[in-house]
Amino acid sequence: MPIRSLLVPLLLAGCSASPMGRGPMVVELFQSQGCSSCPPADANLASVADRPDVIALSFAVTYWNQLGWKDTFSEPVFTQRQWDYAHAFAQNEVFTPEVVVDGRRAGVGVSAAGFGQLLQFGAATRLTRPAIRGGAGEVELGAGQTPAAPADVWLVRYDPRVVQVAVGRGENAGKTLPERNIVRELTRLGVWTGAPVTLRVAPPGDPAWRSAILVQSTHSGPILAAAKV
Repeated sequence: MPIRSLLVPLLLAGCSASPMGRGPMVVELFQSQGCSSCPPADANLASVADRPDVIALSFAVTYWNQLGWKDTFSEPVFTQRQWDYAHAFAQNEVFTPEVVVDGRRAGVGVSAAGFGQLLQFGAATRLTRPAIRGGAGEVELGAGQTPAAPADVWLVRYDPRVVQVAVGRGENAGKTLPERNIVRELTRLGVWTGAPVTLRVAPPGDPAWRSAILVQSTHSGPILAAAKV
């Protein structure tokens, strides 16, 4: 599997970051503890983790694991999610770090300026925008504009705490990396067709983890709605 670290920020034009009437933007970082270019992107993600208009998610991928250090949070399902985005964006390889905003734009996110420019794309209008409410053991999605195809409903569980990881080998050997909003579980709950629906939700593996719901077009397309629940 090709591995590369892009060092030149993608220059993107955008507009205001949080217009009225929309939910939080979803900022996904694909990274690895074995990647020496990833810590600045980790820091950029952590800098927006407390913003109410942002769902910041850090996915640890697996393809660096054979290069000297196995990421302590990596899961194949997270790597697959990045590959799904690669196919959606007509990319023939994956790389770290990569930032994807609302399933609509992708870039590197290493520099603060480049990361900020990526966030500006979070202003894109979500026309479907169902209301999302979490309850005891379930999540409710309200009515909205019917999507072209049934949209996937994802449950993401992430750890909001800062975790200090001492890296023993690989490109970051000898460093202690602070990581935040590390994704621990990713589960497809079902679909949303534009009509109200209630879906069952299992309890988290750790009571300290936070939960987010993503309503996403099929084949890793644009995220139509999202909420912290």
